[in-house]
Amino acid sequence: MSERVNVKKKQATPVAEAKAEAALPALGPRGMLRWAWTQLTSMRTALFLLLLLAVAAVPGSLFPQRPANPSKVTEYISNNPDYGKLLDSLQLYDVYSSAWFSAIYLLLFISLIGCVVPRAIAHYKAMRSQPPRTPQRLSRLPEYGTLVIPANAATPASDAINGAAGLLRKRGYRVEVRDADGALPSLGAERGFMKEVGNLVFHTSLIGVLVSVAAGGLFGYSGQRILVEGDTFVNTLVGYDQFTPGTNFQSSQLSRTRSSLDKFNITFDRESKGKFGQPIDFAATVTTKENPDAPPKQELLKVNDPVSLGGTSIYLTGNGYAPVVTIRDGAGNVAMQGPVVAKLQGENYYSSVVIKVPDAQPDQLGFVGFFLPTAFVTDKNVSFSADPELFNPQLTLNSYYGDLGLNKGTPQNVFEPGRQEPDAAQCQEPRRGRHHARPRLQLHPAGRQGQHQL
Repeated sequence: MSERVNVKKKQATPVAEAKAEAALPALGPRGMLRWAWTQLTSMRTALFLLLLLAVAAVPGSLFPQRPANPSKVTEYISNNPDYGKLLDSLQLYDVYSSAWFSAIYLLLFISLIGCVVPRAIAHYKAMRSQPPRTPQRLSRLPEYGTLVIPANAATPASDAINGAAGLLRKRGYRVEVRDADGALPSLGAERGFMKEVGNLVFHTSLIGVLVSVAAGGLFGYSGQRILVEGDTFVNTLVGYDQFTPGTNFQSSQLSRTRSSLDKFNITFDRESKGKFGQPIDFAATVTTKENPDAPPKQELLKVNDPVSLGGTSIYLTGNGYAPVVTIRDGAGNVAMQGPVVAKLQGENYYSSVVIKVPDAQPDQLGFVGFFLPTAFVTDKNVSFSADPELFNPQLTLNSYYGDLGLNKGTPQNVFEPGRQEPDAAQCQEPRRGRHHARPRLQLHPAGRQGQHQL
C-alpha cells in the first residue's frame, strides 16, 4: 500500500533572494585587525584569559621550578630521563618566566586595559552629562504613571516640580529641573552609576595587581638566609644563602642594612592532649640598622608579621636547631668548630645533619646523621624524638674520610653529602696504613636557628 504525497516547494521571497545574492564585503587587513581588537578587548575574553592564567599556573606547583631550587630540577630530570627533558623543552620547570605563560599574562593585561579604559571614558561622560529630557508622550514608555493635582489644591507647578526634585535627591537621584518658571516645567532624574563604578574599580584594581606583579618580577628580588642565634646578616649578594633577582635587577638596589638574630623563642603546646608538643608561637628578637651609621633598633619578628627594613620586608619562614660541634682531625688539630644547621625532616624536630670538614688532615672528613631534641630508644634499638624541646638531645653521625669533591668547582648542597661519597670508616678506628691520632668529635649545647627571607 502506498500513498502519494504532493509537496509544494515554498517559493523564495524577494527579500530572501536579495540576501542570497548579496555578497559580504571583504574585511581586509585593517578590518581584520579591528575585529581582532574588538574580540580581545571584550569582557568575555578577559574572563577567559584570567581563567586560562590560573590553569597555566598549575604546573608550577606540580613540577620543581628552576628559580626556586635548581638542584631539584636537575635531580628530577635525571630520575625521569624518559620525559624529564621533554618537560624542560616545554618550559615546565620555568613556568612563570616561560614564553607561553608570559603571552597569556600579556594578553590578559592588554585585554583588561582595552576593556576598562573605553568603558571608563564612556561612563565618565555619562556621569557628566545631564539627565535625559522628559518625553512629550509618556505613554510610549514601558512603564509610566499619572498623578493629577486638583486645581483647588492651590499648588503652583513650580512648587510641585521643586518638591519632586527634593524628594528624588534624597533618594540618590541626579536631578535636573527644566523650565521651572514656565507653564510646563519638567523634571529629569536618573541614578545607578555606582554599579558601573564598582565594576570599573574592580577591573582597575586587577590591572594594578598585574602591573605590581610585573614590576616586582622586573625590578624586585627575593632571598633567603639562615641565621643562628648571635649571627648578623649584611644585605649584600654574598650574604644570601639563596638569591632570586628580577629580570632588570641591579646590585645597587640593595640597601645597606644589617640585622642580627639575638634570640629565637618557640612556645609549645603543653595543655592540649591531642596537640601536645605542637609549636603554637614563634618569635625572633632581632636588632636592625637602616645603614652603618644609623642607631640599632630592636624589633620582634613573627610569622606573618614581617619587619620593614630599608624598603624591604623581612619574613620568618622557618626554624630549627643548630648543634655546636668541635671536630679534631687525625693530627689532633681543631679542623672545624661552630654551629651546624640541622635540616628539619620529621615530627618533633627530627632533623638531618651533614658536616663537611675540608681542612682536616691528612684526609678530608665528612659526617652524615641526624639530631634528636629528646631522644628515646625503642626495644628494637631505634632512636626517635619524643618531644621537640631539648630534654635529652642526641646527635648521631656516620663518619667518612677521603676527597669531598669541594675543589672540583661543582656546586654542592650543604644539606647533602654529595653524589660521590668518600670511603666509609668507623669514627673510632684509625685509617689502616696510617699512624695518626683518631678523629674526635665534641658536642656542645644546641642553639636555635631561624630562617629569614627578604
